[in-house]
Amino acid sequence: MSLLSRLRLMRSTFHWSAWLMLLGVLTVSPMCVAAEVSFEDALRLAVERAPLLRARRSQEVAAHEESVRAAALPDPTLTFGLSNWPITGADAFDLRADDMTMQQIGMMQTFPARAKRQARQTVANRVIELAQAQSSADRLATRQAVALAWLDQWAAQREIAALQALRAPAVLAARTAKARLAGGTGSATDALAAQAAVLALESRLDAADARLQASRAGLARWLGIASEDVQASGDPPNIRALPIGADAMLAAVDHHGPLLAWQAREAMADAAIDAAIAETRPDWRVGATYGRRERMPDGRRRSDMLMVEVSVDLPLFARNRQDRGIAARRAEREAVAAEHEDARRMQIEAVRRALAEWQGLQRQVTRLETDLLPLARDRSRTALAAYAGGGELAPWLEARRDELEAQLEHAQRLGELGRAWAALAYLLSDEETRP
Repeated sequence: MSLLSRLRLMRSTFHWSAWLMLLGVLTVSPMCVAAEVSFEDALRLAVERAPLLRARRSQEVAAHEESVRAAALPDPTLTFGLSNWPITGADAFDLRADDMTMQQIGMMQTFPARAKRQARQTVANRVIELAQAQSSADRLATRQAVALAWLDQWAAQREIAALQALRAPAVLAARTAKARLAGGTGSATDALAAQAAVLALESRLDAADARLQASRAGLARWLGIASEDVQASGDPPNIRALPIGADAMLAAVDHHGPLLAWQAREAMADAAIDAAIAETRPDWRVGATYGRRERMPDGRRRSDMLMVEVSVDLPLFARNRQDRGIAARRAEREAVAAEHEDARRMQIEAVRRALAEWQGLQRQVTRLETDLLPLARDRSRTALAAYAGGGELAPWLEARRDELEAQLEHAQRLGELGRAWAALAYLLSDEETRP
């Protein structure tokens, strides 16, 4: 083969290899990226992709737009028509018969009281604050929810790993039982019991896998991807330490996510009272009308007319109108304050309950990890070794059952500890929990 042919073959091979590598990147890399999500990445992606937070941002934009026009003057009014037009008698419908008949066109502008315009602007500003507070509260709620979803999947993965670690000893016991039965030193009952233990472990693994798939669906909901493509990876947060102390958390209860919007609601209620008081101030209007009159029958031109009009509202019956509106707004303000206090008490109770649960779960998990799990593991290994050396199977079955229950309890308590931690860790914004 000539040198030129070899070069062409090498170039063709290189092109095909490049295309295959590119196809592999396009088909494999996105799945690999989407398959594993760390805890911090999950928080970031959830905040970026949450539809509810996009809705809150749009509401903030809408509130800002409304505030710009809140104190603006109303649009002027255009008027036109006929004045003093006779419709009866010999001169009926004759535009030139009467000296006062004229064609009119005019403009009128309403000037609301300054206090009303200022009150409307204040109400619009309070709406902006409420939208911002609601957005901050929903952002904290989103972070809390995705933290719960990630930790649920992490706990399910740990449960599966713990159960899979028990598979090898169970299979070894089943093989030993079969070998002893074949050698004439064992019984069929022991062989069946060992095989049943393997099958029971597989059933527990199937149940744990179902919980894992369910947790994936929860995490995928917040990340906006397919549930089969998401998997919690990396180290979890330190679920045994809160961002701030319990006393500081209770002292800052008014800044917790569920209570962020209440101060803005109270400010809105105050602004509504000011707006109701401003309704006692009269509005006034200015209008100008130009009247054009037709020529007289003898050809002489009648003079046109100009009318200037000023009108002012007269709130003469404020007792049954404006005063009742003020009383209604004040009653609503009292209702908002009472609801705020009720929500505050509920939040304090919820935090104290969550703190007690979190502290209790910490003690349970520590006891399981330092005492119960090592004891159950050593007991199971000792019983299995004794059985392999010719002992009875029943002690191993009992020890293995206790170890299995201890592993499942540990996984369950670890998941509960993570949920209790997430319920407390995302009550305050990062700025308020940062030392």
